[in-house]
Amino acid sequence: YCDSDIKCSFSLCGSRPSALWQDFEEDPRAQGARGHRRSVSRGSYQLQAQMNRAVYDERPPGSLVPTSVAEASRAMAGDTTLSENYAFAGMHHIFDQHVDSAVPRLQFANDDKHLLACCSLDGTLSIMTLSPPPPSVKVTLKGHGGPVTDFAWSLSNDIIVSTSLDGTLRIWNTEDGRCIREVRDPESSELLCCIFQPMNNNLTVVGNSKHHLQVVNISTGKKVKGGSSKLTGRVLSLSFDSPGRILWAGDDRGSIFSFLFDMATGKLTKAKRLVVSEGSSICSISARSWISREARDPSLLVNACVNKLLLYRVVDNEGTLQLKRNFPIQHGSQLVHSIFCPLMSFRQGACVVTGSEDGCVYFFDVERNTKAIVNKLQGHGGPVLDVSFNCDESLLASADSTGMVIIWRREQK
Repeated sequence: YCDSDIKCSFSLCGSRPSALWQDFEEDPRAQGARGHRRSVSRGSYQLQAQMNRAVYDERPPGSLVPTSVAEASRAMAGDTTLSENYAFAGMHHIFDQHVDSAVPRLQFANDDKHLLACCSLDGTLSIMTLSPPPPSVKVTLKGHGGPVTDFAWSLSNDIIVSTSLDGTLRIWNTEDGRCIREVRDPESSELLCCIFQPMNNNLTVVGNSKHHLQVVNISTGKKVKGGSSKLTGRVLSLSFDSPGRILWAGDDRGSIFSFLFDMATGKLTKAKRLVVSEGSSICSISARSWISREARDPSLLVNACVNKLLLYRVVDNEGTLQLKRNFPIQHGSQLVHSIFCPLMSFRQGACVVTGSEDGCVYFFDVERNTKAIVNKLQGHGGPVLDVSFNCDESLLASADSTGMVIIWRREQK
């Protein structure tokens, strides 16, 4: 496959955002099953809301982070501004092993400061270690017969799953780079994204180019009965809420679907649909529970090829979304991704980070009504496609369409 094939496969378009929600009516049997799942999920949301009601009462309407009741958290972070918290001393290291082929995804290992992985359209994945110095490529994962589109770390970081345009899901041992298992798509379609079920890492959800979602048991390599659904377009992005009860999926037709996930069986029940922008690709979805000692406000961060980064509030147990803020970025066609900062609930303000087609990395304070840009990192030679923080925010990694991966070190105060 060549780069032109990828662009054709991921055809994109930008149009004006809209806000159309759609409920899904099921037959009586499906409604019964869905009702069971709904009661479990709602209990979680309502209980947490009751526990934090006093906090909500003291917060400005729609506020995402603690206000006057957050002094304990702020004391842990230090009395500094977001600009000071996210000031970077410059490039710590540059990896160029995938030069000339885009690196669409990269991610630090879970709760790890120095272990980073990325995938490339050259058909391989790299696991890199940043300590002890000098930073180096620990192992290269080879075996896919086409460009690698996405990957995910298991909770214990001993396994990586990856998807490819060759139509396979591969499971890798992260220590020695061995391919443990290969699972072929039953439709022989290109696989575009994947994610682990956060509460059960035996289960992985995979999205393909024929509009289908599928839950796969990676221990057996088999599909989970009832764990499939169809979207309106190619499935480009996936995200679970932290309890693993709600799954959001975005497609290349501008829609975000929410699904209720049955923890006992792995079945998916379609719940809601939001048309963000007709015909535009939903290329990144990140969910954040915003749970801290003082506050909770479930949110979703979305890149949708509309030259804006979108922040939604999750308003109920079925994953219904309400637009809260948007931030201007250059994003009209590439598969650009964004993240929540891992420690933002302990800061003064709340920060998100996104790539951009202008080759820059942007930091936005979601609480500022004006001048929301906290920081801007420059150094990439092409559109920045993905960003990832390590667990303590001391390092930020970014990847671009030319295959370059830059590690940025935060200034030490």
